[in-house]
Amino acid sequence: MLRLTCAACFLLGALPAWAQPSAIQDDRGVTVSLSQPARRIVSLAPHVTELVFAAGAGDHLVGVTAFSDYPPAAQRIPSLGDSGKVDVERILALKPDLLIAWQSGNHSGDLVQLERLGVKLFVTEPRHLQDIPRLLRAIGILAGTGADADLAATRFERRMAELKKQFGARGPVSVFYQIWDAPLMTVNREHMINDVIELCGGRNIFASLSSLTPAVSKESVVALNPEVIIASGGLYQNKQVWNHWRQFASMRAVREERLYFIHPDLIQRQTTRILEGAQRLCEQLDRAR
Repeated sequence: MLRLTCAACFLLGALPAWAQPSAIQDDRGVTVSLSQPARRIVSLAPHVTELVFAAGAGDHLVGVTAFSDYPPAAQRIPSLGDSGKVDVERILALKPDLLIAWQSGNHSGDLVQLERLGVKLFVTEPRHLQDIPRLLRAIGILAGTGADADLAATRFERRMAELKKQFGARGPVSVFYQIWDAPLMTVNREHMINDVIELCGGRNIFASLSSLTPAVSKESVVALNPEVIIASGGLYQNKQVWNHWRQFASMRAVREERLYFIHPDLIQRQTTRILEGAQRLCEQLDRAR
């Protein structure tokens, strides 16, 4: 939940949005306070970069990490290294008034160092579809673009509700979602991709596993006999994946030739574009029905 507190709130009605102070809780449970909206923002993950643009604050980005390639304007912003290991000195040189990070994707030591050096840090950890509009609104508050952010969040929520209404109540389809092949990896119920599967009326065959992205055996997939296999990640449009699963002709997904692909940017990034991936997944499951 967003928590916004302002000193002398009775005065805020006289201040324009770009001048209002804010305090908001991030996904660590830490309250991040700004005396005025951020004007020099550094993003430490590609999905964060997309969310900042979607929230109407793209013009305030002064640094991003590698693979921040959407929207196209993001490619013109200086890159500060990979999400897993950022260039702390270059970040400090940019003199950001806000750094937006990814809890499970950034190196914790980097974040601790940056915070100790006085950088304002807002940490995100989106796990579920409803986290997307929540974070859009949070970024809007921090950047003073609340109206744009709320509009984007509302559009996302409406589209999500439309997909659920259209596909969610249809006959269940068992799904194996493959994010990698060596080792063979999938997702559990705490992953956003599981939300997408359920939104479309699907059932993730490995939802109950404890790890967020567990490694599984080919034998366990065969034993659970999914009706559909969906591959993404580096496997996008990789015919070798289909050829690999053909040897397991007893599986329904193989027997009925129900192996589908979705571009990873549309389903493995925690951004507004995930509903484009959801639309495709819903249509794929509908074909399986």
